[in-house]
Amino acid sequence: MADDPLIHDPEGGLPRLACIMARLRAPEGGCPWDLEQDFASIAPYTIEEAYEVADAIARQDWDGLKGELGDLLFQSVYHAQMAEEAGYFTLDEVLRGIADKMVARHPHVFGSEVIDSAEAQTEAWEARKARERAAKALTGVLDDVPVGHAGLTRAVKLQNRAARVGFDWPEVGQVVDKIAEEARELTEAAPEDRFEEYGDLLFVMANLARHLDIDPEAALRAANDKFTRRFRAIEAALAAQGRRPEDSDLAEMDALWDAAKAAEKSR
Repeated sequence: MADDPLIHDPEGGLPRLACIMARLRAPEGGCPWDLEQDFASIAPYTIEEAYEVADAIARQDWDGLKGELGDLLFQSVYHAQMAEEAGYFTLDEVLRGIADKMVARHPHVFGSEVIDSAEAQTEAWEARKARERAAKALTGVLDDVPVGHAGLTRAVKLQNRAARVGFDWPEVGQVVDKIAEEARELTEAAPEDRFEEYGDLLFVMANLARHLDIDPEAALRAANDKFTRRFRAIEAALAAQGRRPEDSDLAEMDALWDAAKAAEKSR
């Protein structure tokens, strides 16, 4: 099967990428692995690539971000190719749809409407999305909050939706009180109930993040990074003595953790 000349055109841009994707999925001469994939099998890769974009941004790795954005774009092209094969829609329709949506949701940029602050723009954006949901016959407040979001992110989105119709604690202190209540219920729960009670505690923790205007996923990523740095400091300190963590004990490693923490704070 002869390749389309566009595949080898370094200036081909998005059309080139779409052409490459079509070739990978070609029944004759395509890639066996790509031919076996479907929307469900590719979705985890799409989520992973989105996280890798966020990671590159967090590390301020701008050259890496270029590559990660390419990987994420490829995921959109991949899904669009499978959709076209199934007769659902095409990549061009995807591109027209998002362009039309951005123009419609920014009448203060592409029309005569006046919006003079980011807060007002957020309110207008949500109002427009509400009208779009109504047009799609989505009547429930929570109807189109995607189930594929990371758990903490989806919790915040669900809570934000509910808050818009008044279902929310008005003060942060009430959320903190609820956290204490859920933590107590978890410690007192029977083994078969711990899964549910732990989920309840995480859900309220996400609500606290929302009230404090903190992204819980970003906060947890930062905590993961901090844990990684400090544990590596423990490993380095032990390695300087020709030892490994398994040659140590909790008391010693805890002291080395405190030393790593103090060193970070003194910088």
